[in-house]
Parts: sequence; structure tokens; C-alpha cells
Amino acid sequence: MSALREIIEARIGAEGPMPLSEYMALCLMHPEHGYYATRDPLGAKGDFTTAPEISQMFGELIGLTLAQAWMDQGAPGRFTLAELGPGRGTLMADALRATKAVPGFHAAMSVHLVETSPALRAVQAEALTGMDVTWHESVEDVPDAPLYLIANEFFDALPVRQVERAEGDKWRERCVGLQDGALTLGLSEASPLPALAHRLEDTRPGDVVEFSPPALAVAATLGAKVKSRGGVAVIVDYGDWRSLGDTFQALRDHEPAPPFAHPGAADLTAHVDFEALALAAPCAHSRLTPQGVFLERLGITQRAQALANGLKDEALRHHIAAHRRLTHPQEMGTLFKAMALYPEGAAPPPGFEA
Repeated sequence: MSALREIIEARIGAEGPMPLSEYMALCLMHPEHGYYATRDPLGAKGDFTTAPEISQMFGELIGLTLAQAWMDQGAPGRFTLAELGPGRGTLMADALRATKAVPGFHAAMSVHLVETSPALRAVQAEALTGMDVTWHESVEDVPDAPLYLIANEFFDALPVRQVERAEGDKWRERCVGLQDGALTLGLSEASPLPALAHRLEDTRPGDVVEFSPPALAVAATLGAKVKSRGGVAVIVDYGDWRSLGDTFQALRDHEPAPPFAHPGAADLTAHVDFEALALAAPCAHSRLTPQGVFLERLGITQRAQALANGLKDEALRHHIAAHRRLTHPQEMGTLFKAMALYPEGAAPPPGFEA
């Protein structure tokens, strides 16, 4: 039995079943035994692969989007370029390379990464060798300045609460308990949940709704910074406009895994409720846009063709496959969505519509 499983079982034994969000937080973020504290989860040797690891084009286009938004908002003389959950630092490295030629952009920026994992901070530092980078534990610590930010596959890893609609205006929360020596899901007593009063109209008894208080807090903070100082926050993740149904899942070695079988040794995620993020942010937001559409609007096909000119054989086949994986509806193109937060009265950044 793993050390983290012992901790979880001891807490359940002492306090009773824990909300799914608490289980998820322990598995991912426990300071000693949590998933992100103990490993680099990305790439072939990890448990999953993100868009920046698939092709340099993703980070390049995101970087240029932020740079264009910076120019459209008057090119402020000092601003923060930031990323939430920067993975291996690949996206930021690609964005910085692509924006090097934008006049004044690098001279005006300071680079900030929000990352809690010591293991990943070390990998990011290596990827960004030579850059002046500051790390933070939370988005609240990012400097108070015009903010140009990317959050790619960040919100899906924040703990979610799962509730099941009961009769009337009541809900039952899904909690993790012990049954016959195994971790398993159960339901709390039914009670009203004011935070989901607006979901009584579109749900029926038995429907499952997921919501993430930590995600709403981050969105509120980002929106407040963008509203007060200007800038843009580009959010890319898998999910949809409104949460409905059980999307909680585990990945281990690039394959689906039972979510309660390997506490701390598997990635746990849930689909992002973009409507909730938009409502929490006190600024304007773009339309929710499929990742494939977003990248095509930014010119990914033209960039892919330019890069292909110098490739052949296996390298060319890999490049073509990467373009397809990022954009095709049967790959990441539809499952992943993009949304931007920006100041009221400003134009949405390139790739988005108001």
C-alpha cells in the first residue's frame, strides 16, 4: 500500500468519507506524495502529452497572439508575460522564440510562471535557460501590471466537486469512502446547494454536475487583473461551455486507469466548465472556440507548410501528424476549446470572436 493511500484511508477512518475534490487535491498536490510533487508527468515517459509537446507551432502561435494583443492595447511599457501550469516550459520557450522579433515586446516584458511542483520547476528552468524567470505558488502572487497570460491544460487539473441532482432543489455530493478495503464513491445526504441554483433549470434527478471552487477563484483573480490593468488571458483546455455528466478520469502511462486504484501515481482530471470561468471573471470574454478553429484562424496551416519545406521522410511524416493531431476534429481539434478574457471595450485577441 502506498504512503498516500495510507494517509487517505486514515483520514476517511477518522473523519468519514471525503468529497471527491479533497481526494483529487491530495492525489495531485500532496507536498510529499502527490502526483505533481514527485514526477515530470509529460512526454513519452510520463502519463500524457500536451499540445506544446506535440509541435512548436502551438506555442509560437499563442505567443504571437499575446504579442498582437499587447500591440492592440497600446504596447504598455512594462507588462507581465505569464503562464499557469507551464509543464516542461516548452510552450513559453516557443512563445518567446516566436516573439523575439516583435519590436519592444521582450524589452517591456517580465516572465512569470505559476508552478507548485519542484520537479517541474527544475525542468522549466532548464528549458528557459538564459531567461530571467520568476516562479510563483499562485496566480495571486503575479505582479500587478498589464497581464498577458496563457493557461493551457491548467484548469482541468484543479479539484472538482461532483454532485448528483436529487428531488426538488437538492443535491447529493459524491464522496470517497472505504468499502471492503477498497476506495469507492458514495453519496452524501441530499441538501440544497445555492452555488448551483442556476442549474436547477437544465438538470433532472440523477444528473451529475461538476464544479471547481479553485478554478472559479483563479478565473476571478485573472479577470480582476485584466479588468484593472489590461491584458489578455488565453485559456485552452478540454471541456465545454456548461458542465453536465461525470467526466472525472485518471490517466497512467498514456492509458485510462481506475481513478481510485493508484492514489498519487496517476493523473486525475475533469472537463472544464468554461461558462463558470466566464461568469467568475469580472471582465469581457470571447466566444468559446474549438482548438482547431482557433489555430487555423492564427495561420497554423501556413506555418506548417513553411516548416515542412525543410523536412523529409520520417520528420515530415511526424510534422504532418502533429498538425493533424492539434487541429483535426477527430483528434484534439474539437475536444479542446479556447477562450480569452480581455478588458471591456477592447477587441478580443486574434483567433477569437466577441
